[in-house]
Amino acid sequence: MQYLWKYVDELIGKGLEISIILEFLFYASLTLVSMAAPLAVLLSSLMVFGGLGEKYEIIAIKSAGIPLSKLFAPLVLLALIVACVTFWFSDYVSPKAYAKWRSLYHDISEQKPTLSIEEGTFYDGFDNYIIRVGAKGSDNKTIYDVLIYDHSKNNGNVTVTYAKKGIMQITEDKLYMLFTLYDGFFWDESSSNTSETRYPLTRAVFEEQYKKFDMSSFQFQKTEDDFYRSNNKALPIKSLKGMIDTLKNEINELNDYPANVFFGYLHHFNNTILDDTVFNPKTTSTPEISMSYFSPEKQMEIINSAHTTASGITNSVKFSYDEVKWRNSILCSYQIEVHRKFTMCVACLLFFFIGAPLGSIIRKGGLAIPLVVTVLFFTFYFAISIIGEKTASGNVIPPSVGMWFSTLILLPVCLFLSYKATIDSAVLSLDEYAKWIKNRRIFKYFTKKECPT
Repeated sequence: MQYLWKYVDELIGKGLEISIILEFLFYASLTLVSMAAPLAVLLSSLMVFGGLGEKYEIIAIKSAGIPLSKLFAPLVLLALIVACVTFWFSDYVSPKAYAKWRSLYHDISEQKPTLSIEEGTFYDGFDNYIIRVGAKGSDNKTIYDVLIYDHSKNNGNVTVTYAKKGIMQITEDKLYMLFTLYDGFFWDESSSNTSETRYPLTRAVFEEQYKKFDMSSFQFQKTEDDFYRSNNKALPIKSLKGMIDTLKNEINELNDYPANVFFGYLHHFNNTILDDTVFNPKTTSTPEISMSYFSPEKQMEIINSAHTTASGITNSVKFSYDEVKWRNSILCSYQIEVHRKFTMCVACLLFFFIGAPLGSIIRKGGLAIPLVVTVLFFTFYFAISIIGEKTASGNVIPPSVGMWFSTLILLPVCLFLSYKATIDSAVLSLDEYAKWIKNRRIFKYFTKKECPT
């Protein structure tokens, strides 16, 4: 539903077949499975253990001498299996689905709206042509008061065709729109090739004329998804790690690039400009070099070389800085995707250890309360994940910290709830809170009955 409402403007009004729309939503749904799995684990564990607690089955199990940890054990194994399947799905299925979804979305966005020529409006769906139809017949084929502007010469409205009546129909292969026009005329005003500025007008009258418009652009055409396979979300972990190593090597080379340029200019300066400097090997001190030692031509050559060297070094530093900054952003996006595949897997286990203890504590089954609790926890987790991801993508903190920030936040919650469920604490029991409120004096004051006079 999220994707449907987000891209509804791209889907409606383009004459797409229902199979294309379903395929688009199918691939979009596959990209959300890795995010939906932790949510499903949290909701299901809350409903199961909430229902067991509400029917006092957990109390019966504990009274039989079976600890709560043994009750959790088989479901922990199931949650671990779900986590492994989620990891496989996010590493193998989701990248391929994302590439196909992006390719299909591009094809849909490039698709022209359905051909619809309305009465009294200017229609520009055909390339280089604008058509206005004054009225339509009852058969929706016969048209009246037809005006066609030809912009194929890129000179504005220099070629215009008018007809009192016409018939429009589409060929059987749906590749062309045929207009049969009756009782009309056309005029063509084009610039002459002479040096004088003239705009001669050519006007002709016709009884019957045919015009053909290409409709191939209205047909939906699928393209290959090769272009989107290099996207960070369309790569498995093995390919992502390969791209990360390549980017790190490129960044190291770019960091050394300004130094290499500097030493290259320095070598040129020492071997070209100072090749005639006299140096006495018997002296122990380095000779002082002054511009007065050189001829005016040599001085100008040295100054120009210094300007060129300074400009080259400055440009190399700017180029290296921009390239390193751009590659660091790409490197960060690849690292984020690698950590995302693991965090979604671990989130399945975290949400199980939140849902199962919480369900046994609140002791409310059904769908209402577990759904509310699930939405609250998952919204909190999702918000923290987005904050960590945005902070990591801005190079404020490392991706390994930003992507695991939400996990580190939820881990103490899991330990706390598991401990409270093991000792049979009623810290989150709604019934206990209701009893506590009823025992307060202020509650008794407002709920006591008035004595009869």
